[in-house]
Amino acid sequence: MPEPTRYRQARFVPPAGATELLIVRHGESAPAVEGQSFAMIDGHGDPPLAPEGREQAQRVSERLAPAGITAIYTSNLSRTIQTAQPLVARLGITPNVDPDLREVHLGAWEGGLFRQKVAERDPVAERMTAEESWEVIPGAERAVDLVARVEAAVNRIAAAHPDERVAVFTHGGIIGTILARATGSRPFAFVGAANASISLVVVTPQRWIVRSFNDTAHLPPG
Repeated sequence: MPEPTRYRQARFVPPAGATELLIVRHGESAPAVEGQSFAMIDGHGDPPLAPEGREQAQRVSERLAPAGITAIYTSNLSRTIQTAQPLVARLGITPNVDPDLREVHLGAWEGGLFRQKVAERDPVAERMTAEESWEVIPGAERAVDLVARVEAAVNRIAAAHPDERVAVFTHGGIIGTILARATGSRPFAFVGAANASISLVVVTPQRWIVRSFNDTAHLPPG
């Protein structure tokens, strides 16, 4: 009597033509100082990495160097460019700078004031969290505009790199937007990725598939 056919649980394989995005939040940036503003680029606060962030960038590089990455993307803000630099040096890949990967624009709270408002539990900051909306901050980027530019950036990258694995160095608010778009979740469900964490999203023309979020195995505890 022939043996019955056995059906093992299949491992995930990216669909043909898909792009794997290894999405890295930048390392820890310099602290905001009361009464002082960060340098600005196009209306966005542009702090450099803190010493801790530079160490985190090295650890990201060690983690991703053997991952088969064929392209590297950053935002136009210093903290993502600096976080990517050790990996750029290891792999010899010229990074692509895409301004659409920049952080959510925080309006009147740019330049470091956002951190102070959140730390002090400002009523508007509390409302932002409760309503899961950046728009409650005076002059902040509208959700519809944020989602549109993030979708445009992700789709551009995917179209340029089918069947490839790409490292994308970006910001916490952008990671939250990408994963919310991929899963149909609440707007802030994935806001709060750790500095130098790695999330994996597989992009196809039909859908975006979340494979991991906030991987920090390469970082020291605490």
